[in-house]
Amino acid sequence: MAMNNSILTFMVLLVGFFVFCKGQEDTSIGPMEKNEQEALYAAIQGFVGKSWNGSDLYPDPCGWTPIQGVSCDLYNGFWYVSALNIGPVYDNSLQCTRSAEFTHHLFMLKHLRKLSFFNCFFSPHQKPVRIPTSNWENFTESLESLEFRSNPGLIGTIPTSFGYLKNLESLVLLENGLTGELPQEMGSLVKLRRLVLGENQLFGQIPASFGGLKELLILDLSMNKLSGSLPWTLGNLTSLLKLDLSNNMLEKELPSAIGNLKNLTLMDLGRNNFSGGLVQSLQEMVSLKEMVMSNNPLLGGNLNGIQWQNLQNLEFLDLSNMGLTGNIPESMTELKRLRFLGLNNNNLSGSLSPRLASLPCISALYLYGNDLAGKLEFSEGFYRKMGKRFGAWNNPNICYQTELMLSTSNVPYGVKPCKQERD
Repeated sequence: MAMNNSILTFMVLLVGFFVFCKGQEDTSIGPMEKNEQEALYAAIQGFVGKSWNGSDLYPDPCGWTPIQGVSCDLYNGFWYVSALNIGPVYDNSLQCTRSAEFTHHLFMLKHLRKLSFFNCFFSPHQKPVRIPTSNWENFTESLESLEFRSNPGLIGTIPTSFGYLKNLESLVLLENGLTGELPQEMGSLVKLRRLVLGENQLFGQIPASFGGLKELLILDLSMNKLSGSLPWTLGNLTSLLKLDLSNNMLEKELPSAIGNLKNLTLMDLGRNNFSGGLVQSLQEMVSLKEMVMSNNPLLGGNLNGIQWQNLQNLEFLDLSNMGLTGNIPESMTELKRLRFLGLNNNNLSGSLSPRLASLPCISALYLYGNDLAGKLEFSEGFYRKMGKRFGAWNNPNICYQTELMLSTSNVPYGVKPCKQERD
């Protein structure tokens, strides 16, 4: 009887072991499709050099021998590449050679969702590289993120065939050597949430078609050579949180439709050639935390057409070197969250409200290079707190009241004392 029990126990354990192993087999991770694996090796080899032998170094790139910068997902029981990142992000990342180039194998990765190149194409003179103009339609359904960052050797134009990438959510072409005009076709990428094309050599106008990118959260076209006026269609981008068009050659009047951007928290239009003054609709951008309009010397106009008290979230306001005239409106003293106010290098006149000093968060107030006049009625404690971050020099007709000062060590830099009136 004891022997029968031992045999029964052994049989139960054997069956359990068989079921366990069988279960493991049923849930085992699938293989990588051969064509996909060969395309991956060949695509990487084009960037990192022919001496790189992927089949020897990484025989199972989606399994037990993963490649840094490569991610995979399962489709119908097979592994496919879902992300490919080329560039020195980590110590053992895939790094490009001086002869890096695109091969057609890249476009054979049929389930690729993310593709990025960082510091991969080095020299615009020795071995310049252009973004391929064809085969992007292979990624119409799959690609969601495409990035080229810090590639000075990446030249030529932005391919119009990017318009095929209907599921693209992020397009970043930052710090490259790209030239040419912005393709109208990019306006059809209606799922884009981030479009960053800064620090290239792009020229021409901003296409009106960009107004169709209604899910866009970030639009950065800064540090290029873009010209012409802002299309009124930018007012359609009502989801936008960040707009940076600084350091271009944009001109003419600001469109009043810009006031539609009520979710915008950062707007930088500095270092352009806008004219026609500040549009009144700016006061409708109630979510703004940072507004930079500085270094638009042709903009002109005055500050009194805007109800500044509406912009209660504003923390950083730079309106320097804009050709502004008139006085500083009292409504600016209602900006309770303001940390930085730059009004320097304009043609502002009139006296300063003492309420400016009572702004609870102010830590930098620059008013130098204007034609302000009258007595500064700020306390010695204000001057002591601010130091040279209160800049009122180069205003010949202002002075500080000596009777408000206990010490000469905290007087405002570059401002003369008021003359004592005799009885």
